[in-house]
Amino acid sequence: MAKILVIKHGALGDIVLATGAFAAIRQKHASDHITVLTTNAYASVLKSSPYFDEVWIDTRPKLYKFRAFFSLLDKINKGNFTRIYDLQTSERTSWYFRLLSPKPEWVGIAKGASHRHNTPERKSLHTLDRQRQQLRLAGIETLPLPDISWLTAVISHFHLPEKFALVVAGGSEHRPGKRWPAHYYGELCNWLVMQGITPLLIGTRAEAPVISTIENICPESINLLGKTNFFEIAELARHAMFAIGNDTGPIHIIAATGCKSLVLFSGFSNPELCSPRGTHVTVLQEKNLADLNPATIQSSLTELLTKKDAL
Repeated sequence: MAKILVIKHGALGDIVLATGAFAAIRQKHASDHITVLTTNAYASVLKSSPYFDEVWIDTRPKLYKFRAFFSLLDKINKGNFTRIYDLQTSERTSWYFRLLSPKPEWVGIAKGASHRHNTPERKSLHTLDRQRQQLRLAGIETLPLPDISWLTAVISHFHLPEKFALVVAGGSEHRPGKRWPAHYYGELCNWLVMQGITPLLIGTRAEAPVISTIENICPESINLLGKTNFFEIAELARHAMFAIGNDTGPIHIIAATGCKSLVLFSGFSNPELCSPRGTHVTVLQEKNLADLNPATIQSSLTELLTKKDAL
């Protein structure tokens, strides 16, 4: 039995997009022991997945914090891994490769790797296409779409209405330009209520001002701010009529369940590189999201609801 290490730190959307790669690696190494090296934020999610036998936490110590940094390297060295799949492909993880001794097979971008992914177009590929190229170097020919069917939860305690839609109006606190304006979300939620659909507002405590603005405009919304974990978001998505949200982690969870999803991109990120994929996903992009008016969104949602998934 070989020992395999997979490295994937995050962020949330990247973790979801990597689940197809995780599944492909598991299939390739069905009888091997597979460990994943991730960050604490995603440990519980990956522990619940069917892909790994063990989950290790990387605190990502700074290079100058020698004791912590080399303690991690020592742990990896003592793991006696036959092969390491570097799905993070960062400068940090390339340093891990440079400093390991002896060096295992390495599937990643590090110079000197046994299976080095250094094609010229690599940085212009969507995450899934880039992973497909990378894994093909290691003899993995098939990469399934992201799958989080194992991410489940009981949601009866939310006492939900029959018809509801998920609204993911937040996003990175440090990149407000990736958010569609909160007052537009409020107008859209009023429109949803008029259609007999209750908006469920999903977010973290850091997004309280956004959710508060929407609630003030549409008090019929249900505020689930800070009340949902990754598992519950996935289960809510399986029961929702559809979802609308900014380019942020939870919308990747929602889209991966097969929930019909409208995802809004600004000029701060490129959907050609990192958007959720699937026949149930519609992407709208406007350089300045403030220029995307609610009428356009309403039209797109109406089209999404009447669109039949491809067989």
